[in-house]
Amino acid sequence: MKKGKILLVGFGPGSKEDMTYRARAAIASADVVIGYTTYIKLVEDLLDGKEVIRKGMTEEIDRCVEAYEQAKLGKVVAVVSSGDIGIYGMAGPTYEVLFQSGWKPGDDIAVEVVTGSTALSACASLVGAPLTHDFCSISLSDLLTPWPVIANRLEAAARADFVVALYNPKSGRRTQQIVEAQRIMLQYRKADTPVAIVKSAYRRRQSVLMVRLDEMADCDIGMLSTVLIGNSSTFLRDNLMITPRGYANKYDSLTGATREGENAGRSLSMGLLGWKSCVRSHMRDSASHSLQDIAGHFGMPPEEILSAISGGSSGDAAGEFSAIQAPDAALVLDEVRSWGRLRAVVRAGDAVSEMMLNGTELNLSGDRLNVENEHFHLHVDWRRVARAWLVRRGDQSCGVHFIDSHGDTVCKLLLARQGRTFDTAAEQQFNLAWSALGESSLTEVNDE
Repeated sequence: MKKGKILLVGFGPGSKEDMTYRARAAIASADVVIGYTTYIKLVEDLLDGKEVIRKGMTEEIDRCVEAYEQAKLGKVVAVVSSGDIGIYGMAGPTYEVLFQSGWKPGDDIAVEVVTGSTALSACASLVGAPLTHDFCSISLSDLLTPWPVIANRLEAAARADFVVALYNPKSGRRTQQIVEAQRIMLQYRKADTPVAIVKSAYRRRQSVLMVRLDEMADCDIGMLSTVLIGNSSTFLRDNLMITPRGYANKYDSLTGATREGENAGRSLSMGLLGWKSCVRSHMRDSASHSLQDIAGHFGMPPEEILSAISGGSSGDAAGEFSAIQAPDAALVLDEVRSWGRLRAVVRAGDAVSEMMLNGTELNLSGDRLNVENEHFHLHVDWRRVARAWLVRRGDQSCGVHFIDSHGDTVCKLLLARQGRTFDTAAEQQFNLAWSALGESSLTEVNDE
């Protein structure tokens, strides 16, 4: 019997001019063509003499099973989809069905994926150049994905300043998802952030609408729409949506000289190898700013700033700040108990609590760090603590910062000041711990 074959064909946004030669050839070679009814209509002129199997909107798995059954009969089967069939398309479900049926690569049925221009590429080409820098795509369809998962992805993308392409933004039944997406994005983006709403790109009913982010949810949006939301640098000019590639970070203009401190063809001064030096320089120039202020300025967790501080040299210090990482948080906590009077600072979301206590009142019991005295009870989930840093800020502050696995501060235990000075005995104990850690780190370097 003739060996069967499944061709997973993405035919682009829908216009014949945007269909690849390979997609046309794949459809031409097929005995059977399977697809959603609307997709079949878009390639109808290529289907003469072929067996055509049309399926409805929610019958994706049926399409996959039908393709497998037809291929087992020795037929060449083309499963067609608009855009790129591997992006929110039928390629994934088809492979899942095949694997569940016991199929393996190299079996009698061959499988081939034929790529096509996806919706976000097609839509972007109609509005300018919104995807010139980092971007991500998120589907708002909660038919198969829990909403909390979608919401977390929206928040992460918004916080990270990605240009965002929203697929499946709205349908007849799903009307509030786009409203929630707007609400989440507005927590991190300005109200006038450019948004492009493109419907039926390169098809007969194509429409393009340029709006502000705070207007987005009120617009005519449907399942045939893709929504492109700019990042903090995206701008509109002459009704074109442009996201700069970043040349202005290095050059005075596209054809000008490099900026001071930058080198053509080299990483930015704020690149991976240089950005921590920039942090230290900023801290020298911003002596009044707190560690939290600096972390907010650079949009990085506090531990990244502590790492930058600790990497400084005598000629490239972080102002009055110095920091050193401890190898074991629990051992540091034992040291803290001998530091006498302490000021505890505990963060819980946006709330910050401060209290005075004695080191002897710290009690690590299982997964909890307990502080109990006649004035208050404090319980810190010690499982959150991943690392500890000893931190000094001149004669203003010194103590230990307990950090979680994300680099955020769980709590700080700082030496209490008596007037303008620290308790002499407590400061001596802190300095001994600092010296021991410094010698330990030097030993590790020498051993390497």
